[in-house]
Amino acid sequence: MSRLFRAVIMGPPGSGKGTISERIAHSFGLKHLSSGDFVRENIAAKTEAGVLAKTYIKKGLLVPDHVMTRLLLPRLEEMTKYSWVLDGFPRTLAQAESLNSACDLDVAINLNIPLETLKERLRHRWIHPLSGRVYNMCFNPPRVQGIDDITGEPLIQQEDDRPEALVARLRHYKDVAKPVADFYKGKGILYTFSDTETDRIWPNISTLLSTKIPTIQSDARYASTH
Repeated sequence: MSRLFRAVIMGPPGSGKGTISERIAHSFGLKHLSSGDFVRENIAAKTEAGVLAKTYIKKGLLVPDHVMTRLLLPRLEEMTKYSWVLDGFPRTLAQAESLNSACDLDVAINLNIPLETLKERLRHRWIHPLSGRVYNMCFNPPRVQGIDDITGEPLIQQEDDRPEALVARLRHYKDVAKPVADFYKGKGILYTFSDTETDRIWPNISTLLSTKIPTIQSDARYASTH
């Protein structure tokens, strides 16, 4: 039986974590696990951790470490037979240490995108709040402006995506992300990719993962889906 493969993807808001994760999942037969999806599912299901998370989100606060780990780790325990890429977690050193105690990672991908690029992307970013679907008015617009393609419900622009809130948000990200990056660097699994465009970063990530992901598994997964 081929060995499983686990990766996390880190990066500031607007860095393209979701897009890259989808490409990894599609190209290498991995599950794409999104921390944002898990949070929304728990809120919708009114689980204890979901109700807790909602109280922080409604106040515009980040969900604290102990709540995020309660949301995420049980789901990862259900994924023991799968290879996956996890997007949006861990965000802090405490979360990274909790994840480390639950499973062994093979790769931590760190997206390093210039501030001006992030500001430009987020200025054009609109979200469907219930599903978390993200649109960019420049390169991934909805079919009808301001309306979600699937539900027909209105899109919103998050307060913290607005230019005046963004610099503080990105500065905060940098402060909490550095210890996480250092943690994975110490384990020898951190790989940082820098550019202004996802399409230019992707070939380098794809090349790296081609050398890391067991080929047998990749081929088997590919064959089972074609």
